[in-house]
Amino acid sequence: MSIKIALEFLNKLEKNNNREWFAENKSEYDAALKATKAVFNEIYLKMQVHDELDKMKLFRIYRDVRFSKNKLPYKNNFGGTFHRVKPRLRGGYYVQIQPGNNFIACGFWDPNKEDLLRIRKEFEMDDDEINTIINDSKFKSVWGELKGDELKTAPRNFDKDHEAINLIKKKQYIFTKQFTDAEVCKDDFAQKVNDYFKTIRPFFDYMSDVLTTDLNGVSLIKD
Repeated sequence: MSIKIALEFLNKLEKNNNREWFAENKSEYDAALKATKAVFNEIYLKMQVHDELDKMKLFRIYRDVRFSKNKLPYKNNFGGTFHRVKPRLRGGYYVQIQPGNNFIACGFWDPNKEDLLRIRKEFEMDDDEINTIINDSKFKSVWGELKGDELKTAPRNFDKDHEAINLIKKKQYIFTKQFTDAEVCKDDFAQKVNDYFKTIRPFFDYMSDVLTTDLNGVSLIKD
C-alpha cells in the first residue's frame, strides 16, 4: 500500500489544523493511518529477519497542548518507533513521514544517566573501536556523521582536553537519513529502510556490549 495518501492528507492538515476540519475529514485520516501502518508493519517484519524487535509503536497524531504554547491540536507527521529486545539489545529505530521532512533515525535519543556515564567512561578508556565503526566508508555512505545534543564543555569529572572529548560531551548518539516525498512513495521504500537500518548493526552491537557490561567487561545481565 502506497504511503502517498498519507502525505496528501498531511499536506491538507498543515493548512487546516483544527478540530472541525479534522472531524469532517476523519475518513481520509483513517485511510492515511491505515496506509502508514501497513508500511510500518512491512518494515517491522523485514527487520525481524536480522534483528530482534519486541514491538512497533505508531505515535498518535493528537498533540498534548496542555503545557505547550503551540495550541494546534494535531501533529503534521506520522512517526513510529521500533523497539529492540531489552536489556540485552540496546538502541532504537524511528521512522517519520512528513511532507518535505521524511526521515529515519536510529541510536540513543535519551539515555538514562547511568547508561550515559557508562558510555562516556568507555570512550574515555578507549575510543578506537567506536571511531573505527562510525568512520567506516560503507557506514558513512549511509548515515553520515554522528549527531546529537551535547554539552558546551566536558562533563563533570572528565578532562576537557581528552582526545575523545567530542564523543564524551555528547548527550545523545543519533544517526539520521532523509527521504524525499517521491522516495517514500516508491514500492521499495520499506525495503530501503530495512537495508539502511541493517547497516547500523555494528554500532548497535558495540553499544549493546558496552551497556551490558562493566568497565572490566563483566556482564551485567543476570541469567
